[in-house]
Amino acid sequence: MSVETTTERVLRLLALLQRRPSWTAAQLAAELGVTDRSVRRDVERLRALGYPVHATAGVGGGYQLGAGTRLPPLLLDDEEAIATAVSLRLAAGGTVSGAGEAALRALSKLDQVMPSRLRAEVRAVHDATDTLVGPGIEIDAELLVTLARACRDAVRVRFRYAARDGAERERTVEPVRMVTTGRRWYLMARDVDRDDWRTFRLDRMRAVAATTWRFRPADHPDPVAYVQRSVAEAPYRYSARVRVHARPDQVRELVPPQVGRVEDDRDGWCVLVVGGDDLEWLAVHVARLGFDAEVLEPPELRDAAARLVRRLTAMAGTGLTSGRPG
Repeated sequence: MSVETTTERVLRLLALLQRRPSWTAAQLAAELGVTDRSVRRDVERLRALGYPVHATAGVGGGYQLGAGTRLPPLLLDDEEAIATAVSLRLAAGGTVSGAGEAALRALSKLDQVMPSRLRAEVRAVHDATDTLVGPGIEIDAELLVTLARACRDAVRVRFRYAARDGAERERTVEPVRMVTTGRRWYLMARDVDRDDWRTFRLDRMRAVAATTWRFRPADHPDPVAYVQRSVAEAPYRYSARVRVHARPDQVRELVPPQVGRVEDDRDGWCVLVVGGDDLEWLAVHVARLGFDAEVLEPPELRDAAARLVRRLTAMAGTGLTSGRPG
């Protein structure tokens, strides 16, 4: 028997031991399709990796996976274990349907073999942390798997898509990559009917089905950059370009990628590209960054900023002269 086959069987044995509290050797042998003797050897391999597999003799005896004194050294070190556990706790509040419960199940399995010292560290991080995020839109896990397989296998996908006006239309696309902003999921794909690249929100898809029509992957834009540009600019009536007197990293700290795109410029400046349906809202958004700024386009944004300044000046002047609201 090859080393690879043995490794796969040992991992299957570990999964069985995690599934329920106790197994007899005969039950494990039947599940794995091996002899009782092979089960005993595989149990010893798990113990050598650091998994605490307990055995009880006699009628009703069997094997049980207990809490360990150390993590298997070849699988996770301390930093990896803490990072994994914290990530699972955060995933419990994610945007994938069913992922929260799955994350908690995975975390409970990790806790089984995690030393008490590490369990205490993970719980300390979790108990001392609150997450400040906006409400996300939940996506069905089966939809993610369907689209992921279509991207991997290069097959076309057909679905009904709800536009911003609520009207549904059937689309056939050649999917490339899914991109998530943390709150929403997007698919970048080539729209077959329109013969161009498009971005689709997964929460607006209905009746998604992968076809058997294979396509040859073509050169395509960078998915992350394309989706960012689409969600930050394309859906809006106006798209603005503003030079900001700040380093790009300073502006990126204030402007999430789903809100605007920041481009490098020269001499301590950068260019913010942001979309909106109201020019005065855009002017306020840029002004609140707290940096000197210069409107590149559209020229109407300068007029909107000037109108806003006049109103703010009048409002400030009225309050100062009268001592009460005008």
